[in-house]
Amino acid sequence: MTTPNNNNSQMHNDIMATGFKDRPPMLATGRYAQWQSHFMRYVDTKPNKKELKKCIFNDPYVITRALVLAKPTTETDPPVLEQTIQETYENTLPENRAYIDVEAKSIHMILSGIGNEIYSTVDACKTAQ
Repeated sequence: MTTPNNNNSQMHNDIMATGFKDRPPMLATGRYAQWQSHFMRYVDTKPNKKELKKCIFNDPYVITRALVLAKPTTETDPPVLEQTIQETYENTLPENRAYIDVEAKSIHMILSGIGNEIYSTVDACKTAQ
């Protein structure tokens, strides 16, 4: 008869062995180093692996406030004073928007590989987040 730990371990091994290209590997309790290795190999199978790795290893993109001219300078009119606006996805620079998109994909991939039990544990621990 198998114990619950053996069942979890076997289930983890089965998940790791199948679907490697289709979905990220599942994280089993106590197997972070192994999962990290498998996960990064999974990322290497993606066409945008360079961007995904950048998002995984770097800090998240921080929405900022931007200084914008309310009215640009023309030959006859002086510029209108600058104003500060909150950056949004719509008004951010295209390269920043691309980073935000890949960042969302990388977060989704990581969360897809973490089961509810592990997610709840990490979510409850502020230093692990």
